Amino acid sequence: MEDHAILANYTENPEVWDEMFGNGKIREHYENFVSAIENLTPEEITRKDEQAKKLFMSQGVTFTVYNSGEGIEKIFPFDVVPRIIIPSEWNHIANGIKQRLKALNIFLKDIYHQQFILKDGIIPAKLIYSCPNFLREMVNVDVPFDIYTHISGVDLIRDSDGQFYVLEDNLRTPSGVSYMLENRSITYRIFPDLIPKNNVLPVKDYPDHLLKNLMSLSDRQNSNPTIVLLTPGMFNSAYFEHTTLARLMGIELVEGPDLVVENHHVYMKTTKGLEKVDVIYRRVDDDFIDPLVFRPDSMLGVPGLYWAYRKGNVAIVNAMGNGVADDKAVYSYVPDMIRYYLNEEPILKNVPTYQLADPDNRKMVFEKMNKMVIKKTNESGGYGMLIGNAATEKEMETFKKAITEDPRSYIAQPIINLSSSPCYINGELQPRRVDLRPYALYGPEGIEIVPGGLTRVALREGSLVVNSSQGGGSKDTWVLGS
Repeated sequence: MEDHAILANYTENPEVWDEMFGNGKIREHYENFVSAIENLTPEEITRKDEQAKKLFMSQGVTFTVYNSGEGIEKIFPFDVVPRIIIPSEWNHIANGIKQRLKALNIFLKDIYHQQFILKDGIIPAKLIYSCPNFLREMVNVDVPFDIYTHISGVDLIRDSDGQFYVLEDNLRTPSGVSYMLENRSITYRIFPDLIPKNNVLPVKDYPDHLLKNLMSLSDRQNSNPTIVLLTPGMFNSAYFEHTTLARLMGIELVEGPDLVVENHHVYMKTTKGLEKVDVIYRRVDDDFIDPLVFRPDSMLGVPGLYWAYRKGNVAIVNAMGNGVADDKAVYSYVPDMIRYYLNEEPILKNVPTYQLADPDNRKMVFEKMNKMVIKKTNESGGYGMLIGNAATEKEMETFKKAITEDPRSYIAQPIINLSSSPCYINGELQPRRVDLRPYALYGPEGIEIVPGGLTRVALREGSLVVNSSQGGGSKDTWVLGS
């Protein structure tokens, strides 16, 4: 390891790609950052770390973990050492995500209309029709500009070969973008000179791009359409994000009871009476969005909203029914979608994925369970998952029983050696595993990807689970300008 005091005890794992180090040397794009902090004493860095924690606390940057039925609000853990990405790597990532989202968007239109991909045998019809998030209510529903995936978060990992792979697609109500924005804001506060000196591309334009796209979806020829953000309420784990985005875009934050449907049009209740709503950025899941069509016990949605949407009287972002495209079993067919719809080879590779409805796959996975990650196809946040090399025999047997009873609901992937990145922990730099979630906005003018995204960190030593609900944190992501 190079002769820097702060790096003296850093241990590089030769089997893991390290974002900052290669062959014991600092990677070139990290040299400016290391030079800037190498003369800081441990006390000074600790003081910056404490300052970041206080800023997160004072600004209420929180998320909620639900355990045993109780909601516990926590400050989102933040690491002061940024993850840095060079221009060529970012261009590769951005081009790969754009290609992927184009194919997924066409797939959603196809699967809810002509279903050519099923008729041509590219994807088994049984896989689609058995997906709990395939909404028959969306069949033959036309959506504005044929865009379903207005806001996407694509999770990427880097394996030991240094290559980026897509781990999963988040096309329903992807979260985390507010933490990306706050991470950058905090970094400006604790290292005010480093971002301009390193020519780091900005992320602050995300709310403006999102608002522009939302406005473009209004069917009224109106330069000032009414746009609202529909939240499940303050007890939702991402409520901080809902309030932040509504504030940054200058739109109203509403809950279900704040809206009413009359004659298949949506109105917002105000002190001046009812105001027609043109576009809804919803953070309420499909099942809860309209109790007259989906879950009748939902108190979060708006009665009649589905029919207002179906008749084209209101735009909803993201479209309903997107869950069929980010089902973890359907994920394995995305490379085939790219070839089928775009006649191109995938730029970004998938992680090898085994569908456990296949008896041969099931047999092989059961024999090698200690080398596999088992996931439920429609869970998120690190729930419904087993990491074989960290699981007990009892846990494996429990999963085997559940898989045998309902194999369609599980997939398996080989354990990937997620890349590591230095984190400032207990007064020194220590390697921790990371992933990356860039955010893409799909509007009538094309796809825009914010340069960076949310780097999530598995803060527990040896852990591969980066989700905040499972003890993970995050760090600022710098994409360098060319």
